[in-house]
Amino acid sequence: MAKKTVKDVDVTGKRVFVRVDFNVPIDEEGNITDDTRIRAAMPTIEYLTNSNAKVILASHLGRPKGEINLKFSLRPVAEKLSRLSNREILFSSDCIGPEAAEKVNKMNDGDILLLENLRFHKEEEENDAHFAKKLASLADIYVNDAFGTAHRAHASTSGIAKFLPGVAGFLMEKEITTMGNAIENPDRPFAAILGGAKVSDKIGVVENLINKVDCLLIGGGMAYTFIKAQGYEIGKSLLETNKIKLARELMQQANAKKVKLILPVDTVAADRLSDDAEHEVLNIEEMPADKMGLDIGPKTAELFSKEIKKAKTVVWNGPMGVFEMEPFATGTRKIAQAMSECKGKTIVGGGDSVAAIEQMGFRDSMTHISTGGGASLEFLEGKELPGISALQNK
Repeated sequence: MAKKTVKDVDVTGKRVFVRVDFNVPIDEEGNITDDTRIRAAMPTIEYLTNSNAKVILASHLGRPKGEINLKFSLRPVAEKLSRLSNREILFSSDCIGPEAAEKVNKMNDGDILLLENLRFHKEEEENDAHFAKKLASLADIYVNDAFGTAHRAHASTSGIAKFLPGVAGFLMEKEITTMGNAIENPDRPFAAILGGAKVSDKIGVVENLINKVDCLLIGGGMAYTFIKAQGYEIGKSLLETNKIKLARELMQQANAKKVKLILPVDTVAADRLSDDAEHEVLNIEEMPADKMGLDIGPKTAELFSKEIKKAKTVVWNGPMGVFEMEPFATGTRKIAQAMSECKGKTIVGGGDSVAAIEQMGFRDSMTHISTGGGASLEFLEGKELPGISALQNK
């Protein structure tokens, strides 16, 4: 069901509470080391200020565990936002209470006010109705533009929409439509690449995608449980023993649905997880008991790349190996490169794959990079996300 967006409501002269995701990395000196999330929220903020709304921004930062901890203050974000938007950003040292109320009351149309970290109050993560009502009392309209927290039912992502009419910001709208269309109505062939460490993190995704895709490529640490299920020796590679039976069942399901499920045929193996470990490429059937697989091998990368380049829609979640270490980064890099050469729609979701794409310089050649790790994963599982379902339908 399509959700209303900021364009579907009249915001002129209104107080608009915007839940953004300004959970950005800040170094010891208080400098923001990556402002991607702040820049991603700019189109919604600019639209609202140009429409003469009073814009009240709210976000969490880090895990202050429901207590005031200035290490997690959003003040540096206000300064960064001021530089990016070339205007004064008002700041309230609490997100509720007399100071916040007073600052909102003094706002002029087009002003921007950033509230202090929502998670300085434990009630935020508890989705406390009383707290949500206090947040709602500051505004006339609620806008959720924080896809990264849409899978959490918190006071500022779900509770507040019980007290105010809720609509999506532009970033949220883009995530919902791009990811939604790719999964529900993809141009075919539709390929999905799944990686990362654990099968248990991705069971829901595999089960949902087996019903949607033409081709499923599985790499990363999670692949070894499937390889074990095929009866191969996997040495000291990552294994979830309690998921072997499930892996076997998923392979049977894929087979029954005529979905190509492709697993690694070779691997980069080492005797330990270390930058300077001796490593070699082995075919899957050659793995000795004392080695561990830490990346897909060149034949697998070639096999996967061929399927990716043929696809009209590709969704990627999770790296192919321990890409943070150079000897085991090649597989992930090859997949990123194949995605960049694919003529179809390419969507990357999940924190690690996004980090890999950015680190390797392929960000600009993707159709869509999701801003939410956990949220995009649950979206791929076909789950309803509380932060989205709380918004009004068109």
